[in-house]
Amino acid sequence: MEPIISVDHVSMRFNLAKEKHESLKEYFVALLHGGIRFDEFYALNDVSLDIMPGDFYGLIGLNGSGKSTLLKTIAGVYKPSSGKVTVRGTIAPLIELGAGFDMDLTARENIYLNGTVLGYTPKYIASRFDEIVDFSELKDFLDVPLKNFSSGMVARLAFAVATITKPDILIADEILSVGDFLFQQKCEKRMAELMSGGTTVILVSHSIEQIERMCNKVAWLDHGNLRRQGETLDVTREYRHFEKKDAMPAKKGG
Repeated sequence: MEPIISVDHVSMRFNLAKEKHESLKEYFVALLHGGIRFDEFYALNDVSLDIMPGDFYGLIGLNGSGKSTLLKTIAGVYKPSSGKVTVRGTIAPLIELGAGFDMDLTARENIYLNGTVLGYTPKYIASRFDEIVDFSELKDFLDVPLKNFSSGMVARLAFAVATITKPDILIADEILSVGDFLFQQKCEKRMAELMSGGTTVILVSHSIEQIERMCNKVAWLDHGNLRRQGETLDVTREYRHFEKKDAMPAKKGG
């Protein structure tokens, strides 16, 4: 069986300006005169991993370790600076809360807008509209502009829209860290249902307990390097020990 996602020696490099400029004008003047020097920053450094169909794959690591960058590279938001990502299937990405939403529009309008961004037809969205609303528990707020929603309410709507069909791959980045405990349980149940239907799930979560409860495989990123990957409990056991030691300097590993 071939992997549904292959990440092959992927690096993601960003250029960061060394100097700070007080205004955009100053920045462009310096740019024209060649006065801006850049530091190279590797958000990902030679990362390779395979995700198999039906995996519930967890990504762990401290803030700034490269988890979100890796998700965006898999989702096609970023093109790797080097290396290659191969995806065999459709992706429903829940990467940034509110991405694909217009905060000035109502929840009702955003269901259609976001559904269209994900590739659903208006007719299909209409046929599943009540189901989306029921899952999100936002029936009383359908005609309220999204800018008046809490981040938890936006997360409910995003999750409800993205999971009305069974995508080949569901990417969830900290989507369950907002909202209440009961809704988190509901989302976990929905993801388990998707998996039983053959969907591959990639989950980023700060909750190691949640990763251990849900994922069969885990990759641990540390300063852009893949430090460890494998069976969940093997990796999280070492990660918990690492956390206790207050994040020692990164070692490149595979």
